[in-house]
Amino acid sequence: MHSRKPFYILVFLLFVAGLASSIYRGIEHRVPFLPGQQVETWAIDAKVSFAGQGEAGEVSLALPQDPAYEVLMEHTTSPGYGLSIIDDELGRRAIWSKRQVSGQQDLYYKVTLVPTGQTRLVDDDEPAAPEAPVWAATEKAAAEEIIDQAWAQSGSNLSYARQLVRLVGGDKSQNLALLLTANRPAKLFINLLAAKGVPAREVSALRLEDQRRRQQLVSFVEVYDKGEWHLFDASNGKEGRPENLLLWERQGKSVLDVIGGSNSQVNFSMLMETRPALSTSIDMMEVGQGLDFSLYQLPLEEQSLFKGILLIPIGVLMVVFLRVIIGIKTSGTFMPVLIALAFIQTTLVTGLVGFLLIVSCGLMIRSYLSHLNLLLISRISAVIIVVIGIIGIFTLLSYKFGLSEGLTITFFPMIILAWTIERMSILWEEEGAKEVVLQGGGSLLVATLAYLAMSATWVQHWVFNFLGIHLVILALVMLMGQYTGYRLLELKRFKPLAGE
Repeated sequence: MHSRKPFYILVFLLFVAGLASSIYRGIEHRVPFLPGQQVETWAIDAKVSFAGQGEAGEVSLALPQDPAYEVLMEHTTSPGYGLSIIDDELGRRAIWSKRQVSGQQDLYYKVTLVPTGQTRLVDDDEPAAPEAPVWAATEKAAAEEIIDQAWAQSGSNLSYARQLVRLVGGDKSQNLALLLTANRPAKLFINLLAAKGVPAREVSALRLEDQRRRQQLVSFVEVYDKGEWHLFDASNGKEGRPENLLLWERQGKSVLDVIGGSNSQVNFSMLMETRPALSTSIDMMEVGQGLDFSLYQLPLEEQSLFKGILLIPIGVLMVVFLRVIIGIKTSGTFMPVLIALAFIQTTLVTGLVGFLLIVSCGLMIRSYLSHLNLLLISRISAVIIVVIGIIGIFTLLSYKFGLSEGLTITFFPMIILAWTIERMSILWEEEGAKEVVLQGGGSLLVATLAYLAMSATWVQHWVFNFLGIHLVILALVMLMGQYTGYRLLELKRFKPLAGE
C-alpha cells in the first residue's frame, strides 16, 4: 500500500503557495481583497515663481520622496524650458533650464500621491557623527547649561532628543530665550543634538489639507537612532508624524535653487481625491513595472475572455463538492459548469427557462429520430442541427414579442446541449423518466449553485486579481478526490437503523 504522505505534502504546498502569493499580491501591490474599495489620493501642485534677469536660468526643485506616499503620476508645465529629473544620493530633483530668462516666470510641478501606510523612516546606513557646534561667547554658557540638564535626564540618544525638544518647544527659559534670538527652533535643536554627537537633520514638510492654496513648507527635524529616523517638531516640542504630513525634502538641502533669477518662491496647492482602489493599484503597478506577469497587460478583449475562463475552476470546485461529498447526480460530469457560464450571460431565470424549453423540445424531436435507426454520429449531428434550429426559433420569437432577455439564449453551448439531449434520451429508454428527472434536476441544481458562486462579485474579483487562489482550488479538488466515505445523500439509506 502506497503512503499518502507525499500526496498530503503536495496538497499542503499547493495550498500554502496559493494563499501566500495572494496575500503577497494584496500587501505588496496593494490590490484590494474586496471589490469596490476606495482609496484617498492627494493631487499637489507646486508653483515656482521668480523674476528672470535676462540671462541663462536654471531652477532646481526638490521632489517628494516620502515612504508614507507613493507617486502615482507626475508631470510638469514649463513652456520653453528644458527639463531633467535626477535621482541620486541627494534625493530626487527637477531641474529646469533655459538659455535666456526675462521677466516673471512661473513653473509648475504636479504630482498625485497615494498613501502607503508606511510611516516609519527606516535607514540602515548610519550617518556620520556631526561636528560639535561653535557657540558665540554670549550663548555658550546658556547652551551648555541646557545640554547638561537634558543629558542628565536621558538614558539614550533618543531620550536626550525628547528632553531637548520638550525644552526648546515648551515654556521658554531665559537661556532658551537667549539662544532663540539668534537661532530658529529647528536649527537650535539640531545644534544642541550635535553637541553630544547625535545625528539629526532639518527636513521640509507639507501639511496636507483638502482644497488649500498658497501653502508653504514647514520645518521638522529628523533624529537618527538605531536604524530609524524619528520626527520632531521643534516649534511646539512634539514628537512623531502628524496626520497627513508629507515630507517633501529629507536630505537637509534647500528645496528651491534658482540661478539667473531673483525673488524666487514656491507655493503649494492640494486637493484630496477618492479613486477606486483596484484601478489605483493597477496604475501604480504600471508605473513601477509591476504588470510584467499580470493579466492586466493583456488587451481588453483578452482580459474579458480570461475573466470568464478563470471562473471555471470555481464551477469545477462546486461540481466536485456536490457530487463527491453531497452525492448529487448530474447528466454529464462538467456539463453544469458550462450551463452555469451560460447563466452568467443570460441571468438565472432566463437561463433556466431557456434550458428547459430547449431540452424539452430536443427530447421530443430526439424520440422521433430514434425510430429512424440512424448511426450514432448521424443522430448526434442531427440533434446538433435541431438544437441550433430551436435556439434560432426561440430567439426570433423573443424578438417578435419584445422579450429582450430571450435573445441571450444564444450563449448556451450548443454541442453540450446536444449531448445532454442524447444522454437523457438514452437514459429515458434504459432507466425510465424518473432517472431522467433525477439527473436532469440534479444538473440544474448544481448549475444553479455553481452560477451563484461564479456570479458573486467578490469571487470574480479574487479569481482574476489573485491568481494564486487557483492553486488553493487545485489543492481542495485533489483533497476531495481522496474522499472514499459515504455521500451525505446516501445516509438516508441508514435512517431505519437509527430508529432501532
